[in-house]
Amino acid sequence: MRVPRLAIAAPASGSGKTTVTLGLLRALVRRGMEPAAFKCGPDYIDTQFHRVASGRPACNLDLFFVDAPRLRSLLARGSQGCDVAVIEGAMGYFDGVGSSWRGSTYDVARATGTPCVLVMDARGSSLTLAAVAQGMARFRDDSTLAGVILSRCSPAQAARVAPQIERASGLEVLGCLPADPALALPSRHLGLVCADEVAGVDDAIERAAGALERTVDVGALLRIARGAADIAEEPFSTPPQAGAGEPVVVAVARDEAFCFYYEENLRMLRDLGARTVEFSPLRDAGLPAAASALYLGGGYPELHCEGLAANGRMRAAVRAALGAGMPCVSECGGFMYLQRALVDGAGRAWPMAGALPGESRDAGRLSHFGYVELTCARDGLYGPAGTRLRAHEFHYWHSDDEGSDAVATKPGSEPGSGWQCVRTTPSLFAGFPHAYWPADPELARRCVDAARRWRDGRAPRRVAAGGDAARPAGRGRSR
Repeated sequence: MRVPRLAIAAPASGSGKTTVTLGLLRALVRRGMEPAAFKCGPDYIDTQFHRVASGRPACNLDLFFVDAPRLRSLLARGSQGCDVAVIEGAMGYFDGVGSSWRGSTYDVARATGTPCVLVMDARGSSLTLAAVAQGMARFRDDSTLAGVILSRCSPAQAARVAPQIERASGLEVLGCLPADPALALPSRHLGLVCADEVAGVDDAIERAAGALERTVDVGALLRIARGAADIAEEPFSTPPQAGAGEPVVVAVARDEAFCFYYEENLRMLRDLGARTVEFSPLRDAGLPAAASALYLGGGYPELHCEGLAANGRMRAAVRAALGAGMPCVSECGGFMYLQRALVDGAGRAWPMAGALPGESRDAGRLSHFGYVELTCARDGLYGPAGTRLRAHEFHYWHSDDEGSDAVATKPGSEPGSGWQCVRTTPSLFAGFPHAYWPADPELARRCVDAARRWRDGRAPRRVAAGGDAARPAGRGRSR
């Protein structure tokens, strides 16, 4: 498959690669092109901004979750129907798992044969920029670095240092992006705020695109992208089983409180014969009509405690659905919503769905940050006892009852250093970890199969204490 592509990398976080990525995506759209956007690693916030900039869903590329051939097939799938793929890197170019380059932007670029452009912050530097570029270019023989963009740099400064950078590193200086406070995006404890929360985000992206078009050679970026080799792998897909019948409806929570999803997970549900219908736990009175499964993703429910608590009809509907045995995946924020209560930043406890015990509150620090490997201790929605899967956690709130149906360990950790987490049953997977289903397509397939059994009356019904086994109906947005 022919996939012109380019990665935007940097020596370190905070160098300006997100601004360059968003500006480039929008500049390509302004040229009448269809760009595909990707993020290296497990980040589910940057991809929201990519979606706004490009006008289409953005995906992740992560070598901790999948091997190189599957990574290339995911890149091919996410690039279908597009003119060029733009991949935003993570952290520093060579920064991977632990102190290695495994899973780094460099690792992804090398595995996919993607040429990279290095975004270098020019504040307070001159000749040192040439030294850094030289070191980056020569650190690995197969670095795939092809060019440099200087951020927070005036055109006059760029003209002075560009010849020195090019002589020292052999990398072409493709332009600069002057410092502009209007291009900065606000941040929160998980990094950036969500795209839908940023007032004027589209205007900010437009300004970034205009700045990029004035001072960066976009044509040269496209030339580099078009020099990438073809991808041999077929686009990734997970076809439904023969005789699956009518699409099953999976209700997906989507509003200001719940917005952290891997696009590939949602796409796999649709590939497998499900119809995803979005609903709002903040505003809707009940679950979408004909829903046969729930997907409650992560987000910032701790910032919307009062609104979630005020919607008693939705909390009762979710509690009744789980009590009736409706299959449910709830991750991080979704897991906190299923519990008895959520304590806000001021220390006030608000009632949540009450389908699970426990209360979540601010831990004052990151809890179990990063990649984890889970081993299920009992049979559940994702598979029998002993099922292993890889996941990611990033959260400041913690629960006094995180479950004990799985054991989580950090990659490469000492034996016995893990911790208990997750609540799982044949119809439930609930906990802080976010699973990436392309790593093991059986996870998604088991969810869809469970939803189909529930719809067809072939799954056991359970009635929650004080609950109602009826399926509540509400409005929804179908995809």
